[in-house]
Amino acid sequence: MIVVAVRWYLRYNLSYRDVEELLAERGVEVDHVTVFRWVQRFTPLLADAARFARHSPGDRWFVDETYVKVNGVWRYVYRAIDQHGQVIDVLVSARRDAAAARRFFQKALRMLKVTPSEVVTDAAPVYPAVLDDLIPSAWHHVERHANNPIEADHSQLKHRLRPMRGLRTDQTAQVIIAGHAFMQNLRRGHYELTVDVPTAKRVGAAFTELAHAI
Repeated sequence: MIVVAVRWYLRYNLSYRDVEELLAERGVEVDHVTVFRWVQRFTPLLADAARFARHSPGDRWFVDETYVKVNGVWRYVYRAIDQHGQVIDVLVSARRDAAAARRFFQKALRMLKVTPSEVVTDAAPVYPAVLDDLIPSAWHHVERHANNPIEADHSQLKHRLRPMRGLRTDQTAQVIIAGHAFMQNLRRGHYELTVDVPTAKRVGAAFTELAHAI
């Protein structure tokens, strides 16, 4: 039931109170604060258990930042997708500077152990030096409209965050936004999980499989 609650929250535009109500209708009395704790505790575990089945990302990365409010203060969210629409990684940061960009790329490169041949960004001045240092072999592509794929993909995250009643801390925001990326990748077929299951049932079957793994 814990995994079902986490899956509902990540998959659908629900608040914690919505999940509390849905569980109550099924005879499970759980406070919405407990649902929040489940999401924070188990989302990283489920995503980590799925790493072995994740498809290797493509060699063309689109990188951009968007904005979210955390406890009433604007935060930057660094996000990247590849040419196939797989979310590479996400990072919530209080600043939009070279240090944040470096942390984002270091985290993605360390976790995925792959190196892109091309990185597409906007014209932010922090990127050239960071990329020359971390990925000197990659072509850094800066051109008008070239980064449209990642800018359009931000809307998926914004749509999911809309029904929430605010993100309280940077840490909880990071977990939820990373969890959204995990769910987005799972639904788009970027994991070698339950591939023989009908599409409509694939996410539920994958979460059941991952629950056994953790």
